[in-house]
Amino acid sequence: MTSNLLDSKLDDILSRVLSNADGEVIAVNPSAGAIESLVRVATDFDGDLPSVRLLAEERTLKDVMDDFIVASNAADLIDADVLTLRTTADGGQNSLLVTEDSVVALVDAGSQVGGLTADDDGFVDAAYDTYDTQWDEADEFHLRTPPITRVRETLADEISADAEADFTTILDSLETARGDGDGLDEVTISLLVAAKNEALLYDISKWGEDVGIASKATFSRTKTKLEDMGLIDTEKVPIDVGRPRLRLKLGDDRLRDAESDELASAATSLLA
Repeated sequence: MTSNLLDSKLDDILSRVLSNADGEVIAVNPSAGAIESLVRVATDFDGDLPSVRLLAEERTLKDVMDDFIVASNAADLIDADVLTLRTTADGGQNSLLVTEDSVVALVDAGSQVGGLTADDDGFVDAAYDTYDTQWDEADEFHLRTPPITRVRETLADEISADAEADFTTILDSLETARGDGDGLDEVTISLLVAAKNEALLYDISKWGEDVGIASKATFSRTKTKLEDMGLIDTEKVPIDVGRPRLRLKLGDDRLRDAESDELASAATSLLA
């Protein structure tokens, strides 16, 4: 790779670097946006991915991975042994993509993003050795979010195929899943899906805890909030032994009438 990559979209630069990389890529000090783009491009990549070592500030990684959509896809890549994450305390470094053949500096020029490329053998070897050493000395970043593939497979198995399809459609309709005003969080989405499919609170909360989304207590608290705000209703279902369990139902006509790809926007409006 000898030419500079003067593309307007960061995704295009990352895709070209991954396509041309022999061996592995070390992503050094990427911005939050670059981490999101890298996960997105790697997830959608058509072909054999090189292994990616991502070295970023811990605060930046935590902020990015608060988004369930990004984190669950990153967890998929980690599970596939494609991506590894470590943290650096030096946030003043340039944002680089280092391969065995080139060093690409990512430069944000406002309306355009550029990848300034160096491929001099001596320079590339020195840079690779430098960041390989930094990697060895860096701390591992432990991502607690479960892989999205596992989430979907277990949801289909333990709740229903329709619930999994609704969950996937809702995620696809969202830009983020943080629950901080910029999108619904994964627990709220799970409960809305369960209510749409009239699943039991016990079943969806047990699934959510087992797969690693959140504890049963978190599901219970979120259910209470959504019920208080009128988004979901519950009805008691008698069981042979013990207290009746609660069946979840959508509690507002705007939610009941919404298609799966409209459910998130309708719920967000009601929560505002």
